[in-house]
Amino acid sequence: MNKNFDRRDFLKTGGIAVAGSFVLPSMLTSCFSSPGSASPLSYQLSDYLDHFGVTQNDITEVIAQGLSRGGDYCDLYFQHSMNNSIALEDNSVNRAFSNVSFGVGIRVLSGEQTGYSYTEDITLGSMKTAALTAANIADGPAGAKVLPMAEKALPSYYKINTPWEDVSINKKIPLLQSLNDQVFSLDDRIVKTNVFFGDNTSYILFANSEGVIACDYQPMSQVSVSCVAEQNGQVEQNGFNISGRNDIELFTQSNLDRVAKEAVQGTVLLFDAVAPRAGQMPVVLGAGSSGILLHEAIGHGMEADFNRREESIFSDKIGKRVAEPFVNIIDDGTVPHHRGSINIDDEGNDTQKTSMVEDGILTSYLHDRISAKHYGVKPTGNGRRESFRHMPLPRMRNTYMTNGPHKKEEIIESVDYGIFAESFTNGQVKIGAGDFTFYVKQGYLIEDGKITQPIKDVNIIGNGPKVLKDIVMVADDMEMSEGGWTCGKGGQGVPASMGQPTVKVSSITVGGVNA
Repeated sequence: MNKNFDRRDFLKTGGIAVAGSFVLPSMLTSCFSSPGSASPLSYQLSDYLDHFGVTQNDITEVIAQGLSRGGDYCDLYFQHSMNNSIALEDNSVNRAFSNVSFGVGIRVLSGEQTGYSYTEDITLGSMKTAALTAANIADGPAGAKVLPMAEKALPSYYKINTPWEDVSINKKIPLLQSLNDQVFSLDDRIVKTNVFFGDNTSYILFANSEGVIACDYQPMSQVSVSCVAEQNGQVEQNGFNISGRNDIELFTQSNLDRVAKEAVQGTVLLFDAVAPRAGQMPVVLGAGSSGILLHEAIGHGMEADFNRREESIFSDKIGKRVAEPFVNIIDDGTVPHHRGSINIDDEGNDTQKTSMVEDGILTSYLHDRISAKHYGVKPTGNGRRESFRHMPLPRMRNTYMTNGPHKKEEIIESVDYGIFAESFTNGQVKIGAGDFTFYVKQGYLIEDGKITQPIKDVNIIGNGPKVLKDIVMVADDMEMSEGGWTCGKGGQGVPASMGQPTVKVSSITVGGVNA
């Protein structure tokens, strides 16, 4: 590869979006390697430096410029991201999209203040200009030193065999067509289907004024099916998807079969669904993707920036009981191949497994560099950003509740009348107070200790911290969600995942009939 990478040439071969056809730019198949060279997966730090057309001396100069106005700290986040997607609707590919993003973000910290700038032109002059812009957060003489750089060795929580750059469009379309055909074959009430396939690759190079320099290759993939069924004039719609930091090996025949089956079954069962009566009642949260409630209504309130500004209801709860002794909540960046897993956070900190609630006691917030300094603790590896165009914030990774002492059957049998919620959608949360509203995407009635009819047109309304206190039973069947979750905060979206065992909440407001 030519080290002197020209941005104008890059833009000529960048993202191409078309309808009804797909053109794969040469950049997406050969930008990181040349014929006969090693796989991107085996490249070293020197290869990443060449890829971005910079040297360690260049990086040192840019960081020094960032500190020239008296900042305490400076970091550089280089990113080359390639995103491809294909959609097949009713037996034909009708949409395809390819996007390439390339640039560097430069951050300067002065106390708890942040200066941020980015450039898509990775030349020394442009980077130093951007660094000076970020440096203006401070106003004084240069003081902080740029320490000599030492490469940071990273773990590997998403090892893959085949980079997405090596997977041609010809290998993807047959998977979509097969999935489309299978959906129609499973039930003759299916009248419409939409199949989506997406893959993303990011090359990351990070360096900071403390002497850390590191590189990472981050893959992502997703396949989803949405289908519409009709019966006697009644129309229902539902879907299913799986996603993770995987290569094409995620899409085995058994996984594709499962996506088709779950999408169809989740749609046709709605023909028999009823609305429960409204009011306060026990709610059993199913294992797996109902963990979105844990993520939204509780997890965000434990992100340290909200607590540092005393906006979260948990801001004075460290060391205090917030749940029953059998409730334990983890945020974990190390779960192999899950969407929220990272080998290093976007501030150069080690990722880890962080215990937020331990035996019912709130033990830790989720910290980035700024909040960790404020609280006098180490960062937890939760500094994350959407891209080089965004500054990092404390964000969740894979958030889950661990197994408890009960059995799922025992939990169901304990409910005289209530609902069993398997998955949610369209949630709204007030982060500070933790008040939430969620629509139950898929669930069932519980009557006399048994799961009976499926339900629809149901929402639940409550308060996250209160729900946490009202968890009275936790089963031993914890599952992680496989879905393509993207968490939004501060105008940024980052991939995340969540999970939990079957959980009983003693009372939540359910919006059904006779409300």
